[in-house]
Amino acid sequence: MRAFFAVDLPDDLAPAVADAQAPFADAPGVNPVDPEQAHVTLKFCGDVAESDGDSPRDTPAVDDVIEAGERAVDRAGVAPFEAAVGGLGVFPNREYVSVVWAGVGRGGDDLAALHEALEAETTALGVDPADHGFTPHVTLGRVENATGADAVRDALDAEDPAVGTFSVGEIRLIESTLTPSGPEYDAVRVFGLD
Repeated sequence: MRAFFAVDLPDDLAPAVADAQAPFADAPGVNPVDPEQAHVTLKFCGDVAESDGDSPRDTPAVDDVIEAGERAVDRAGVAPFEAAVGGLGVFPNREYVSVVWAGVGRGGDDLAALHEALEAETTALGVDPADHGFTPHVTLGRVENATGADAVRDALDAEDPAVGTFSVGEIRLIESTLTPSGPEYDAVRVFGLD
């Protein structure tokens, strides 16, 4: 299964996520994410085996990833906190836009601490290390062509949307199943912050 660690946005912020997507949601070549599945990815693990017996040599088993998540939460030492989401950004850059996102201001340091601990614990299992620096964000859409990129650049030049604030009291290990209608997410394990 494909798995990642994340902080989910609460359902009551889904309308604000949709509002932030509105300036580019209908642009050709832009695939907006489902606002009800909005989240901050802390660590993408890739393929994880369902059990030790199913695990190819280079693929960690889900139980090992769960234990790594528990160690990471302890290691990070992050207590429940408030996060604020707003303002648009893009990856990799304004000239070549592939992802448009809303950033996390308040709470970003706590998310970074969780990311760093998850990165250390999961790479020790053989999960590939991140190939870029961590920027706490909520993905709003993926851009497939220049027409869509123009709509995103126009949105960047407009007033930055404020998505809202929410309380973070847990992180989740999520299973991601790719379907023709988009990814489906299911929580494998929830890790409370103390």
